[in-house]
Amino acid sequence: MNVLIGQPKMERNLEQLKLEIESNPTVDLILYPEGYCTHTELDVLSNLAIKFNTSIVLGYRDDTNIDRVLIINKKGETLLTRRKTPENELLFMPSNVTDGSEEYGYLLCREIFMGSEGLKTHEQLSIIFNPIGVGMFSEEQFTEWSEEARKIAMERKAMIIGTSHADGSYRNCGISIPIAYCFDENGEEVFLSKNDTRTRVLETDSRVTTFV
Repeated sequence: MNVLIGQPKMERNLEQLKLEIESNPTVDLILYPEGYCTHTELDVLSNLAIKFNTSIVLGYRDDTNIDRVLIINKKGETLLTRRKTPENELLFMPSNVTDGSEEYGYLLCREIFMGSEGLKTHEQLSIIFNPIGVGMFSEEQFTEWSEEARKIAMERKAMIIGTSHADGSYRNCGISIPIAYCFDENGEEVFLSKNDTRTRVLETDSRVTTFV
């Protein structure tokens, strides 16, 4: 499977996603950050998935400005949507979805720190996705976040991939370290990026990443 991992700037009208899906028509799945779009653009995403035969995984904001998860398959069907877990609550369900022969887990942004609760066992999961809103607000957070991802990959024996926006900052604190990462089922680093917002394509079978 070829997975495109994007780190777009916060924008309207899906400009970078449209450009990247058109420029990389052979990728099987596109992973974008939390809150990349709104509910008004869901039909456009569905049509793009159908047109380019590409699954799309990201986060969006609903009509009440609440963050939600989203997985759309190649047929344009919504396989998974739910609210982001409110602070101080346990991980919302469902966090697993079947797409043909693939089984995905989904942790939206800081849900990664709730551990692997709710995720299926390693015999079933192939990839766990972690769309992140903005970048890290410190080097310490970057290290903490990436190590938590590594731990979940090892616990569930499943590849985990995450990405954030290229811009923005947590509660407008003015500090942002864009992050993108992938750890394999043994917790080995496939790539771990900070302050490098180039788009990557990952060949999951060979663990090869290229910049596009």
